[in-house]
Formats: sequence, structure tokens, C-alpha cells
Amino acid sequence: MWGPGTIGSITWLPQNAAKLHRIEYGLVAVLLGDAGNFTYKKSRRGDASIDRIARYVVEARAGRTVEFDPFGYDERQFCSPGFDLPVGRLTRTPNGEYAEYHSSADDLSFVMAERLAESLQVCLEIVDVIEHDQRFLNRHPKGEPKLVRRGLYRKLGGERLPERELAMLWLLNQSDGTQSLLDVAERATLPFNLIRNTCAELVEAGLLEPVKDNAGTQ
Repeated sequence: MWGPGTIGSITWLPQNAAKLHRIEYGLVAVLLGDAGNFTYKKSRRGDASIDRIARYVVEARAGRTVEFDPFGYDERQFCSPGFDLPVGRLTRTPNGEYAEYHSSADDLSFVMAERLAESLQVCLEIVDVIEHDQRFLNRHPKGEPKLVRRGLYRKLGGERLPERELAMLWLLNQSDGTQSLLDVAERATLPFNLIRNTCAELVEAGLLEPVKDNAGTQ
């Protein structure tokens, strides 16, 4: 939704009360044009899927995650006990933590196009995880399959694996039908998009298959 702060969400929520059960992920996106690093504020629940996903994306960029409190922006309306929706908040520098906040210096000159573009990219990364986090099953789970003859691996090894090949080994090892791509990315400390793209290679090679009726970890 796009609307004025506080009164907008207070008006929108009761008008859409019959549809709120359909909301699985929510993110209040505010204060995203300054030079500060990213801060994610958890939902009231604290353990919603959006909390885990946004934390992963933000902390991969050296951002921080903070606990919920009933002060701030529209997250406090979406997370009020009568609704208790899975909604967190994404900002750069949070309210009250920069000198220009609620002053005449908090104007458009404070907002930078390149920072807004980076903030948009973070939002897209969060959506990418939401849309593509799945569980997969290793079709050849008894030992490592021959990757070289499938054109997936170097013929000569080395002391340090390239990230793509390391991602392959992690995916083959963890894909027992219970671990999602986000589980693998977190445990391997590798970027989610690398895990997702490498997984697509392994699926095409017939080494992995998606779990049917997949809900990932969501």
C-alpha cells in the first residue's frame, strides 16, 4: 500500500480486514534515501518468515537487525495485537538516530538517488528469496556424483574452491528434502542468488529435483 503515515494504515487495515489473512510477508519501507547502512526491525512475532529473510539480506550487506518495539512507523499498526501481521520495517538510519530527523534539514537534499537505488535492490533481493526459496532432493545421495563428466566441475582441483563449485557441494550435501535454499545459503555463508543459480544447474543436470508441494521454510 502507498499512503500517509499512521492514518493511512489505520484506515486501510479495517477496510481490508477480510483479506488480511492472505498476507504472508510485509515490509514497511521508509527512510531509505540517506547515507546510513540498512536496519531491519523485526515484526511483533519476531519469528515470521519475513524476519528471517530480511535479516539474511540486510546482514549480508553488513546491516543490522533490531527487535520489535511499539514505536516507530506503520509497522506498529500492522503489528498491533488485533492484527498481528508478519510485517517488519526496512530503513537505513532509523527515526531519531540522525541529526536531521524532524528538522528543516530533513529535506530532499538529504535524499540521494544512488542510496534509493541501492534500497530498491535490497527490496528486490528480499522478494527474490521469498519467491525462490524451495526445498530440493538429491537424486544421487550416496556419495558425491561425478561432476566433471557432467561439465559442472574443474578437471583439476585446487586448495581453494571457487564459490560456484563450493555451492554445488553444499547443495548436494544438504538437499535431503528438508533444507531450503535459504537454509543452505545461511549455513554455507554464500549469497542466495549464487545458491539459486547453482541449484538450477544441478536440476538441469538431473542431480536435484524440487520437493513436490513445496513450501520451502515459509
